[in-house]
Amino acid sequence: MGWPERATGNAMATARVEQPARSPGAERATPGALAQDGARGWVMVGALFVCSTLVFGLIRSLGAFFVEFVQYFQESAQAISWITSIGVATQQLCSPLGTALCNAYDAQRVVMAGGFLASLGLILASQARSLPHLYLTMGLTSGLGWSLVFTPMVATVMAHFTRRRTLALGVGFTGVGVSSFVFAPLFQYMLDNFGWRGSLLILGGLSLNIVPCGALIRPTRKKAPPRPKAGGKADNGGGGGGGASAFRSLLRRVYRYLELSLLAHGPFLTYTLAITFFNAGYFVPYVHLVAHGRQAGYSEYRAAFVMSATGAADIVGRVAAGWLTDLGRARLVHMLTGWTGLTGVFIVLMPLASVAGSYGLLLGFGLGYGFCAGALTSLVFAGVPEIVGMGRMVGALGLLSMLESVGGLLGPPLSGYLRDRTGSYITSLVAAGCCFLLGSLILTTLPHYFSWTGPPPPRPPDGDGQEERQDAGAGLLGSPASGSTNGTASKDSDHSQTCLA
Repeated sequence: MGWPERATGNAMATARVEQPARSPGAERATPGALAQDGARGWVMVGALFVCSTLVFGLIRSLGAFFVEFVQYFQESAQAISWITSIGVATQQLCSPLGTALCNAYDAQRVVMAGGFLASLGLILASQARSLPHLYLTMGLTSGLGWSLVFTPMVATVMAHFTRRRTLALGVGFTGVGVSSFVFAPLFQYMLDNFGWRGSLLILGGLSLNIVPCGALIRPTRKKAPPRPKAGGKADNGGGGGGGASAFRSLLRRVYRYLELSLLAHGPFLTYTLAITFFNAGYFVPYVHLVAHGRQAGYSEYRAAFVMSATGAADIVGRVAAGWLTDLGRARLVHMLTGWTGLTGVFIVLMPLASVAGSYGLLLGFGLGYGFCAGALTSLVFAGVPEIVGMGRMVGALGLLSMLESVGGLLGPPLSGYLRDRTGSYITSLVAAGCCFLLGSLILTTLPHYFSWTGPPPPRPPDGDGQEERQDAGAGLLGSPASGSTNGTASKDSDHSQTCLA
C-alpha cells in the first residue's frame, strides 16, 4: 500500500538458519559485524525517522498541492490525481528492485542514490510546464528514489537491534504520522509565500537529507567472489560483458525474490485482492480531503488542519493496534477486518459532515479515519505468514507489493474522474470508503476465517529442500535474523545481518 509496514514485513519475515554457536563477544569482534542494541543503532533509528518523514509523510501531504495544480494547469481533477498515483505505484512496483540492489551491492549506496533521485524529481518538477513533466518527475523519478530508500533503511535498523527491535522500528516509523501532522499546514504556508514552484524546490532540498542518512549506514566487507566453474571460468551469469552480466544477475535476484509460484496459491491471491482494494482507497483522502474541505467553504488552513489531525490520530492508531494485537485476544485477520471496515465507514461519513456544514464533525471523522488507517497499516503485512508460511514470507511480500500497486495507481485518478463528473468530492470519498468495505468482505472468504483458533500452519511447496528454504528466508537480509514470530533474534546462534554484510 505504499505503507511503511511493507518494509517492516520484508525485513522481519525471515526464516531461521542454524549457524555455528558463538562465544559471547565473538559477534562484536567479527569484521563487518554490527553491534546490537547500542548507541549506533539509535542513530540509525533517527535516520529511519527522517527517511520515513521524507518518503511516506511527504506522499501523504501532497494533497495540499492539488488545488494549485488544478488552477495552474487548467486540467481535470482526474488528470492531476495521476501525479500522486504514479509516484505511489512506482514506489510499490519497484520495491523488489530496491531490495535486489541492496542484496547485490551495498545498502549505503542504494539509499544515497534513492535520496538523490527523490530530490531530483521534486527539483525538476518545480520547473514543469505541463502535466506529463510532473508525471515523469514527481511520479517516476521521485517514486523510483523512494523505492530505493525505505526498505534498506528498515533492514539497517533491524541489523542493529535484537531485544529492542520492535521498539526501535516503532520509533522510526512515527515519522510518518508526525510529518502528516506538520506538513499539511507547512505546505499551505509555503504555497502562500513561495508558490507551488518554490515549494517543490524547497521540498527537493529537504529530500536531499536522505543522502546523509544513507551515508550513516556503515559500509561492510565485500562479498566473496563467485567460485570458478570447471574449466577455470568464473560464473558471470552466462558470459558477455560485465554490465550485461550484472544486469542478468540482478534480474535473477528479482525473480528469486518474487516467488512467482504464489500466483497459483488461492488464499494468497484472495488476500492480495483484498489488499489491492484497500490500496485503491487508502490515499484518496490524503489526496482530496484538503480540496474537499476548501470546496465545503472552509479556509485553506482549517482544511489543512483536518489533515494534520488525521496524521496525529494515525500515530495513536499504530501504537494502539500494536498493543491490542500483542494481547492475543483475537486473531490478526479478524482485527484487520475490523480496522479496515471502520476505516471505510469513517471515509463514507466524511461527506455527511460537509453537507451538514459542521466543521467539528468533519474533524471528528478525520480523526476516526486517521486512527483506524494507522491501526490497519500495522497489521496488513503481518498477516501474510498466516497465509503462506514464514518460509515464503519475503517472496510473498515482494509479489504482494507489485500486485497491489494496481490499486494505488488507479484509486486517486478514479476518484478524480468522479469529482469531474459530479462537481464535488462526495462521490469520490464514498467510493474510497466502499473500497475498504469491499476489501473487508473479501477477507471473510479466506479459508478458516471463521475459526477462532486459526488455520493449520501452511505447508511448504513441494520439493523445498534446506537450501531452498534458506534462500526463501534470507530475502532482504543477507542471513536470517530471527527464528521467532515476533522478530526477536536468539542471542547466541542467530546472527542478525542485512544486505549490509
